[in-house]
Amino acid sequence: MRKVLLMGNPNVGKSVVFSRLTGVNVISSNYPGTTVEFSKGYMRIGNEKVEVIDVPGTYSLEPTSKAEQIAVKILQDSIASQNGIVVNIVDGTNLERNLNLTLQLLKRNIPVIVDLNFWDETKHLGVSINVGELEKILNVSVVPTCAVSGEGIKELVDRLLEAKAMTYDYPEEEKWHEIGKIIERVQKVRHRHHTFLERLADASIRPLTGIPIALGVVYIAFKLIRFIGEGLIGYVFEPIFEKLWAPLMMNLSSILGSGGFIHDILIGKLFAGKIEFFESFGILTTGLFVPFAAVLPYVFAFYLVLSFFEDSGYLPRLGVLADKMMHQVGLHGLGIISMLLGLGCNVPGALATRVMETERERFISATLMAIAVPCIAQIAMIVGLVGKYGAKALMLVFGTLFLVWIVIGLLMNRLLKGESPEIFVEIPPYRIPYFGALAKKLWMRVKGFLKEAIPFMLLGVFIVNILYSLGIIDFLSKLAGPVIKNILGLPSGAVASLLVGFLRKDVAIGMLVPLGLTLKQLVIASVVLAMYFPCAATFAVLVKELGVRDMAKSAVIMIFSAILVGGLLNLIL
Repeated sequence: MRKVLLMGNPNVGKSVVFSRLTGVNVISSNYPGTTVEFSKGYMRIGNEKVEVIDVPGTYSLEPTSKAEQIAVKILQDSIASQNGIVVNIVDGTNLERNLNLTLQLLKRNIPVIVDLNFWDETKHLGVSINVGELEKILNVSVVPTCAVSGEGIKELVDRLLEAKAMTYDYPEEEKWHEIGKIIERVQKVRHRHHTFLERLADASIRPLTGIPIALGVVYIAFKLIRFIGEGLIGYVFEPIFEKLWAPLMMNLSSILGSGGFIHDILIGKLFAGKIEFFESFGILTTGLFVPFAAVLPYVFAFYLVLSFFEDSGYLPRLGVLADKMMHQVGLHGLGIISMLLGLGCNVPGALATRVMETERERFISATLMAIAVPCIAQIAMIVGLVGKYGAKALMLVFGTLFLVWIVIGLLMNRLLKGESPEIFVEIPPYRIPYFGALAKKLWMRVKGFLKEAIPFMLLGVFIVNILYSLGIIDFLSKLAGPVIKNILGLPSGAVASLLVGFLRKDVAIGMLVPLGLTLKQLVIASVVLAMYFPCAATFAVLVKELGVRDMAKSAVIMIFSAILVGGLLNLIL
């Protein structure tokens, strides 16, 4: 099957072009043997079905990062198989920088067509590009597009078969001189005044104005997440489970005799003859209610807001703004992205640590995220349990985790040898996100969460019920009793929650409900569960990212700090 590779610098609109070209059946996967993610889908050129690959963004074919290495590898595989077309997506508002990759592609003797994207913005910025002259110089087809509005996309598809292999010869050492000559011939820039978005973009990275903007953005973001999440729970999911699913489960309960081993596995315990979705702990009750009704709404809301920030161009600005603070914990500013992704799910948060240049930075970033950044599923459960005691109770949990993040970060930065390199990141202009691409990205992330969450959730509920029935939970509770009771001040029943936490942290928090804990115990249990160890999925990714030895070191830090902090909270509260 013929392949169309979408290649370009980061932030040139590749994902939007990809969304325009492909349908809804998009596959997002890791490149074999790595944790670098790329997307592929399908389109038709005439009667021919072709595969479209959204190649990781790269500035050069001389890679300096893992993502750029994979981009070059995908290109090399296509050249070797002789079945690929490269659509080189170029930011028309920054032609000079983008032509660096274009000229390198033309040296590879592979069919290339140039997509001159952001054509609408070139006009707004006073940039005039002679497309015909650029085609003549490069000797390949050049198609102006505005992927957000769809302008030029049909022409791009119609002209794909015009892609041809050309060798644009120039001394390598003369590359930027050659680019300068091209720019001189094809581009003119006229004076214009700054737009509102440009003034806002400048204000976003100056500390005096950027910090208040960042605080406002984060406040609005989490207000919006809570509003959307609670709205979906209260008006959609809870009514579905209470009014439609509960009667079906009660009928099944009657068929199973309202008790017994099979009943406890599938339905769980009945309370006053009724199903309590948080407490019954059956596979078909709690096992389905927690991921769908308690967690999915917040996951959907979080990724909706995060995707908007990604596509609008705000996240790189937040990275620059946070650079000074992040250096205090041994990371550069882009480390904030790993923490933000970790709030959605620790798995992509762990994968995002690869933006760090050194092993030291990756270790610090991964350890801090796993210890002190609870995922949105866990946050949702903590809010459900502790939130009834008010905002002060929630501040105890999240304030403690933030303090832990700072203290452990400062200690690791001081004790681990090495330096934190400076941040080097391109800051794109603010843009209004294309809803189609945003919706596709949101769907892929939500689908990924469900594929990961539901099996672990059902498995966790099943295992706990089996362990209870075999008396293993009681045995472990007695074994760990001294630490759980004397140091943490929790009942021995909390052992089951700690065990399940390795499968799903949100399930583990939910298991605290039947224990009748006091506010103090709920705060301690929530903090310890967040800190003591990552869930199985995150653990597996961290082993790949850090290696077994560093993951073992990280695990020791997690367990020791969780017991220490839990013990201190038990003394202080």
